[in-house]
Amino acid sequence: MTRPPSLAPSAPAATIGRRRWLAGLALMPLASALPAAAQQAVGACLPATDWTSFAARHLQADGRIVDFDTPKQHSTSEGQSYGLFFALVHNDRAAFARILEWTEKNLAAGSLAQRLPAWQWGHKPDDSWGVLDDNPASDSDLWIAYALLEAGRLWNEPRYQTLARAVLAMAARDEVVSLPGLGRMLLPWPKSVAKGPAWRLNPSYLPLQLLRRFQQLDGKGPWGEIADNTVRMIAAVTPQGFAPDWCAWSTKEQAFVADPEKGAVGSYDAIRVYLWAGMLHAADPARQPLLKSLYGPRRLLEQGKPMAEFVDTDTGVMRGTGPVGFSGALLPYLKAQALTPQLDAELARVRARVGSPAQPAPTPLPYYERMLLLFGQAWLDGRFAFSRTGQLQTHWRLLCPATQLA
Repeated sequence: MTRPPSLAPSAPAATIGRRRWLAGLALMPLASALPAAAQQAVGACLPATDWTSFAARHLQADGRIVDFDTPKQHSTSEGQSYGLFFALVHNDRAAFARILEWTEKNLAAGSLAQRLPAWQWGHKPDDSWGVLDDNPASDSDLWIAYALLEAGRLWNEPRYQTLARAVLAMAARDEVVSLPGLGRMLLPWPKSVAKGPAWRLNPSYLPLQLLRRFQQLDGKGPWGEIADNTVRMIAAVTPQGFAPDWCAWSTKEQAFVADPEKGAVGSYDAIRVYLWAGMLHAADPARQPLLKSLYGPRRLLEQGKPMAEFVDTDTGVMRGTGPVGFSGALLPYLKAQALTPQLDAELARVRARVGSPAQPAPTPLPYYERMLLLFGQAWLDGRFAFSRTGQLQTHWRLLCPATQLA
């Protein structure tokens, strides 16, 4: 995903996509798509070998999640935040603690209570290791705050909740701005980096589940307004039913416009917009409006066509076929709309790429695809869900004993 501009000049969309991919090891068999209650009824448990195999490859002993596929062998605040979330989903307290400790020590100068984490860390030009770009990334900050908040609640760890409040307060202070004609909105990076008059925004940085939870936590904060503006934004930037990776709010026109740097392309960032929408609680008032706005993938798959790798969101012109991780991200989106034939087709595509215990996939899946599959499959299995108010609902008692790492 594109990040603050201090590290490198802009790259073509295809290059950005490749940067998202990490070397990984071949996926272990995915859990069955049976709902959790059905699995319990037949005496089954929920395996999570997708999480354990991911952690075995990418999660280092010190808590760092590594991108082995880049020259800098970098780590990102995004990877650390998703690692925290999935450690919590799978009741992996030891992994959670290690990931948090490494993140705080290396990305937040020793204290997440005082500093938002730098987004990129890795091999530096002088052959040392450390922060490559100290700008924070707001999506990661929200996921870190959310994972800490819910870990504090579910594990009865008040210190995690205290830290979550501190991270969230800094995000509100540094990354939220009131845009003329729109209202408060979350910027992709701090206000000191994101200057108007065209304020760049990233729709995939704004999962409504998280905003609902923060609104519940702090009713006087900006989160409810940001949630409303997110729904408004997605309706405005999806004329063909496809979400863009980036867009912008023009203070001159007081309207959403194409991103001044990336244009109206939807690809590796935007795929998460469908994922977040599909995982919204059925009673969330925004779910149906969002799914109505995001009709592009539904229409495409109903026509028997694969999800495109790149879409011009203004014209609907497509190129390339999305990787199998895109199929994983679309599982909740299809389930939420009761599109059973299309859901079955995407599951079949995932399983064909993943392989089986007897015949595993010959080549490994990259990090970003793996993470998309983790989100989509774990939600579909019933390993986690989000309540109407955004609280994380886990099903630890249904997990197979081997799920948790030692």
